[in-house]
Amino acid sequence: MTSLPDRRPSPHPPDSSSRDEGPPTAGVRNRVLAPVLLLVLFALLTRQAAVDGPVRRADERLARTVEGSRLPGGAAEFLADLGNVAVAVPVLLAVAAYAAWRARRAALPRWWLLPLAALVAMALVPALVVPLKEAVGRTGPPGAAGDGYYPSGHTATAAVAYGAAVLLLLPWLRDRYRRRELTIACVLLVAAVGYGLVRRGYHWPLDVAGSWCLGAVLLLGLSAVSRSTRRSSGRTPSPQSGPS
Repeated sequence: MTSLPDRRPSPHPPDSSSRDEGPPTAGVRNRVLAPVLLLVLFALLTRQAAVDGPVRRADERLARTVEGSRLPGGAAEFLADLGNVAVAVPVLLAVAAYAAWRARRAALPRWWLLPLAALVAMALVPALVVPLKEAVGRTGPPGAAGDGYYPSGHTATAAVAYGAAVLLLLPWLRDRYRRRELTIACVLLVAAVGYGLVRRGYHWPLDVAGSWCLGAVLLLGLSAVSRSTRRSSGRTPSPQSGPS
């Protein structure tokens, strides 16, 4: 008697995100092109922030417009504070610990790699931002003391901390709606931090935009590590591996 093939569903279905990526060469090209374009844009913004020209004067006019907006100062201060190291980094640490626990409980190979990579990306923020501030030496908005305002450290901290936290959580969310909403919420949060910094007169808009580019490059690198760990495990983390 011929036995029928086992058609029971696998407890660990393949990652659906890997089925629609198109030809491998196109995917690799896009993953290389995106950070290159961001770095080129960052270099252009850095140049404009460093020299007195029409772009920097337009940037200063935009800052005055934002400072005159109707958003209450207290609300703007709250948004700006979300980019503080004391606020954003503990959020990332908590999410990294949770993601490592879930991955280890699921017995995934190299369960520690993605959380560690997220912390390394966070550590790279001051390592990159501080020398850039000293090199550019841009003065701050009226009322701000000294120079070294480009790029914005608060913006880069928020972008990398909250963005990395989302990348750590996404593999554990199988609902596409939740994944999308979490990503959108992160983008809005990071944008709100930048708006609050400009509204309170702590930074120019170019300072914020430059940090968005820098943070995006670091997050793209972390995303590449995430793809590598999924390929090496040969499966997607299962939500049944632990409590949600």
